Amino acid sequence: MYFVDGRWVDAAETLIHPEDRGYLFGDGIYEVCRVYQGKIYQWEAHYQRFVRSAAELRIAFPWTSSELQSTAYELVEKNGLAAEDAILYLQVTRGAAPRTHDFPEGMKPVLSGFARKMARPLAQLENGVAAALLPDIRWLRCDIKSLNLLGAVMAKQQAKERGAFEAILHRDGTVTEGSASNLFVVKDGALYTHPANHLILRGITRQVVLELAAQLSLPVREEAFDTQFLAQADEAFFTGTTVEVMPVVSIDGQPVGSGRVGAVVRKLQEAFAATIGLG
Repeated sequence: MYFVDGRWVDAAETLIHPEDRGYLFGDGIYEVCRVYQGKIYQWEAHYQRFVRSAAELRIAFPWTSSELQSTAYELVEKNGLAAEDAILYLQVTRGAAPRTHDFPEGMKPVLSGFARKMARPLAQLENGVAAALLPDIRWLRCDIKSLNLLGAVMAKQQAKERGAFEAILHRDGTVTEGSASNLFVVKDGALYTHPANHLILRGITRQVVLELAAQLSLPVREEAFDTQFLAQADEAFFTGTTVEVMPVVSIDGQPVGSGRVGAVVRKLQEAFAATIGLG
């Protein structure tokens, strides 16, 4: 079942207005939430980021946290996922109106969403993944979780074609993040990650990891670093709603550190698992 503009519909009934601005311009925002055993993980953090994205794009957002959460759980339940691991997707577009680049008057935002079963990527979490280093061709407001994802889509596809799980993006040599994830590296026992400015998404899992690092007394440096520093890292890992704390064991075919999942990543994986009730 899908939720579209206040209606519950199946795939055969789903309609997108030909002049919905999300369809025409990518003029909208979204959130992807993880569901563990039927429970939405970090709901309030996702909601607050949703609200912030709407404000940055001046899209009306009339739903309270409790109202939207109620719809989210209905999506989970109506899709038979009340006791499953899943993902939940929620999207808001500015609405439908005759096509014009500027904002039409009197727009009514359109909320839609879906939920589907998704198991935790246990084998990849255990063994680590390969990454490909690619130029960051995205726009300059990556802090807004907007529907403008073509740059990320192109990077993800190029990484796939190189046999990699994910792309690591850089702007003229300065490493930013993954195409659909944040990036951390470990050097001499300290974590390094790009500061949460307009060049990266303020990831929910990224924030959880920062809090866990503090609890584990792991030093953190939120500062920009270059591709040379990346090549010298002892460990590296992606963070994200669907990838959790995902070790990176090679980049462009070259091993990261020993080429195996490192001790710091393992500590953070164990601590993260405890936050979802698995520790």
